[in-house]
Amino acid sequence: MHGANYREGNGQVFTRKEYIKGKPNIKIAKFQGGKRGTYEYCVQLCLNEKIQIRHMAIESTRLAANKTLEKTTGESGYYSRLRVYPHNLLRENKQIATAGADRISEGMRRSWGKAVSLGARIVQGQCIMELYVNGEAHLEAAKKALKGACVKMPGTPKIKVIEWNKPSP
Repeated sequence: MHGANYREGNGQVFTRKEYIKGKPNIKIAKFQGGKRGTYEYCVQLCLNEKIQIRHMAIESTRLAANKTLEKTTGESGYYSRLRVYPHNLLRENKQIATAGADRISEGMRRSWGKAVSLGARIVQGQCIMELYVNGEAHLEAAKKALKGACVKMPGTPKIKVIEWNKPSP
C-alpha cells in the first residue's frame, strides 16, 4: 500500500512483535553515523505536525542527509543521529483483484490484516534527526543536507540550529 495510507496514526498502537509470525524487519541500517566528538553546532530536523512515518521514509531521509553532508565534510567531519525508532506495526488487509474474487474473498468482513511494515508515531515539534558540525561552512552544508532530506519525509518539517559547543551525545 501507499505510504500516505498510513500517514495518520489512528487507533491503538500495536507493538507486541513476539506474538506475530512473519513480522517485518526494520529497514533502518544505522541510527548513528560519522564521528563522535566535540562540535559547535547541532542542526535538528523537526516535524510541525502529528504524523506517522514508515521506516522506509526514515531510512531514505537518513541516507539523503548523510550522503549530501559527507561530500562537504568528509566521513569524520560530522556526527548524525536518528532520534526516532519505528515500533508500531502497520497492517494491511490484502484484497484479491481478479475475476470472481467476490465469491472467494470476504472483503472487509472480520479483517485484521498482516503486518507489512513498521512505523513511528511523531508528535508535533518532535526531533527526527540531528546533525553535529563545526564551522559556518559546514553549518550551511548541514542545513542544505537536511533541506534535501525533507523531501523524503511526509508532513511539514522545520530545521533548527542550536549552538552546542560540547561533546556529541
